[in-house]
Amino acid sequence: MTDQGNQQPASDRWYHKGPVLMRGRQVPKSTTDQRLLDDRGHADWLHTDPWRVLRIQAEFVEGFGALAELGPAVSIFGSARTKPDSDGYTQGIELGRLVVEAGYAVITGGGPGAMEAANRGAREAGGTSVGLGIELPFEAGLNPYCDLGINFRYFFARKTMFVKYSEGFVVLPGGFGTLDEVFEAVTLAQTGKVTSFPIVLVGTSYWSGLIDWLRGSVLEGGMISADDIDRLYVTDDLVEAVEYLKRESARVRPETPKQPE
Repeated sequence: MTDQGNQQPASDRWYHKGPVLMRGRQVPKSTTDQRLLDDRGHADWLHTDPWRVLRIQAEFVEGFGALAELGPAVSIFGSARTKPDSDGYTQGIELGRLVVEAGYAVITGGGPGAMEAANRGAREAGGTSVGLGIELPFEAGLNPYCDLGINFRYFFARKTMFVKYSEGFVVLPGGFGTLDEVFEAVTLAQTGKVTSFPIVLVGTSYWSGLIDWLRGSVLEGGMISADDIDRLYVTDDLVEAVEYLKRESARVRPETPKQPE
């Protein structure tokens, strides 16, 4: 998930509701996630939630089926608001290329900005470029550089795919959505829900304030340990970022069971 860009006029909006494409007056006023989480009003949710469970199940089945044979992959996150003519966009292209050359597929949120740049770099390098989209207001759909794309209704189903099919995360500057993915991964690693999971933050000037806050208010307040902060590796060097990820993900990759002699 990443923060979204400017709104479009109603007549020009494209909207994905799962695999269904809508435009203009067909665009709904709320998202599937919003309707699931909103418990206000009549008790008709008592009758509709069981059917939502089947839809949620279908999203997991669709995601698992599409990604099961993907092979080693890295998820790259960053802002949807990164402009195509910016240094950040160029950096995203280069990062996508380096990840592919290191032997990984690239997975992004499938949107514009930094996500599009990483997908573009992966595709232009001859690698596998994956986009995991999400149903959001004013969302334009998957960017044109995704070779494999899946649109999700529910954030939690989408998040599962990012963690399950990634060797680690590389994170470019971004907003709330980007931060959400970072802290989701750190929390899963901290609580032992996933084996040690490499997370690389690209851009020391961008991320230093966050790291300082963690080492100051949060650590000094006894809310986390120093080891928790060390799960976040910060660098400006894209080559160093990919090398770190290769080294750490190789360490946690399950060993091949020995064959009986």
